[in-house]
Amino acid sequence: MSRPSPEDAEFTAFVAGAQQRLSRVAVLLTGNRATAEDLVQEALIRTYLSWGKVRPDGAYSYTRRILVNLNTDRWRRRHLEPVLGDHGDDHVSRSASRAYATVDHRDDIVHELAGLSARERSIVVLRYYLDLSERQVAEELDISVGTVKSTCSRALARLGSQRVGEGRLS
Repeated sequence: MSRPSPEDAEFTAFVAGAQQRLSRVAVLLTGNRATAEDLVQEALIRTYLSWGKVRPDGAYSYTRRILVNLNTDRWRRRHLEPVLGDHGDDHVSRSASRAYATVDHRDDIVHELAGLSARERSIVVLRYYLDLSERQVAEELDISVGTVKSTCSRALARLGSQRVGEGRLS
């Protein structure tokens, strides 16, 4: 049996360290675990194919950008249809479930985000979950800063009205 190349070993180590974070982002972006897993796998495949050009310190950002672009392509093809949250009995593995344990009320968060359009959801996740600036979100999604601001404002208002409507805020 041959030993993996140094590049393959680097990529394997990267995947081991980044896959859970990428999965959390993908679930928040898509609202569906199965779709999220597919996006993460496709993003990792594309990263692997370009691995020789990827800087080690920028590998996570590079892959996250691919993930966001894949999701954007997915919702553009679907003409901004709302995506329903995944609340079925279909659960991820135990190790992946532990990765989500740090997010309080994750099902509620995913369900609330599912009420937003795909663009609104992407902007809110990038802005508040990943803590990117408005300019970084605009660059990531290839839209203007003004679009980020206005869409984010509308999305937060919708999230707030959902919470008030469900009696979660006083």
